[in-house]
Amino acid sequence: MFRDVAFGQYYPAKSFVHRMDPRVKILLNLLYMITIFLVQSYFGYALMLAYLLISIFASRIPLKSVLKSVKGIIFLALFTAIINLFFVKSGNVLVDWWIFRITDDGVNFAVKMVVRLVFIVTSASLLTLTTTPVDLTHGIESLLKPLTWIKVPVDEFALIMSITLRFIPTLMDETDRIIRAQKARGASFDTGGLIARAKAFVPILIPLLVNAFRRAEELALAMNARCYEGARKRTKMKKLKFSWRDLAGTVFTVLFIGGVITLRYLPAELLESVKWMTF
Repeated sequence: MFRDVAFGQYYPAKSFVHRMDPRVKILLNLLYMITIFLVQSYFGYALMLAYLLISIFASRIPLKSVLKSVKGIIFLALFTAIINLFFVKSGNVLVDWWIFRITDDGVNFAVKMVVRLVFIVTSASLLTLTTTPVDLTHGIESLLKPLTWIKVPVDEFALIMSITLRFIPTLMDETDRIIRAQKARGASFDTGGLIARAKAFVPILIPLLVNAFRRAEELALAMNARCYEGARKRTKMKKLKFSWRDLAGTVFTVLFIGGVITLRYLPAELLESVKWMTF
């Protein structure tokens, strides 16, 4: 169950995206996420989906593996949709029953919020699938390096990110193992109401927290035994270099997203003939 969550896991492959500089991938990923919130039309979302599919194709990762990350946010997406569906009161009323009122603006806003959430999670998942935790840490550390001038502990922050990304798959596997062990003892997690299912997960949380603290203590002892000091200047076995792939990926992304943003700010008169572009 939890083993299917793709976020934090690396998918080894020799693709165009895998060989890009992690710093470039991080910045382009942030640019993509920011653009998602600037897009307001369904045509714009279609273009953002096209960019995402092109990136997945260039990474040579099966679409099924990338979409596994969406499973983990199904309940969050449904909750977001319901909140927007019932709390947006503007627009034409579609359903008016008891205390519930659903409008076309509410439906429109709910769909857009879910689409944004799915795109952001899928994009972040693609970043972790195509970048090793070590490279991702080095990229974050390099991007934040200027902050050392104002005494920000960049090295420690990069270490925290590295450990977090490293232990996400481990904790997922540990959770899956505990669930299977509980099911073998007759536990049921798929029956009963919402409260009953929540109570059924209590026997999972306790051993999971115990194992997490145990692993954290073992890691701390291992780092201490090796006299690790994050504040010291450390060398890297693999130096990050900006290549032609990074230039090509940056130019393509900037032109593509620039076109999407341009569509948003075009005069309404130019788009009146194509209503679905501005809906």
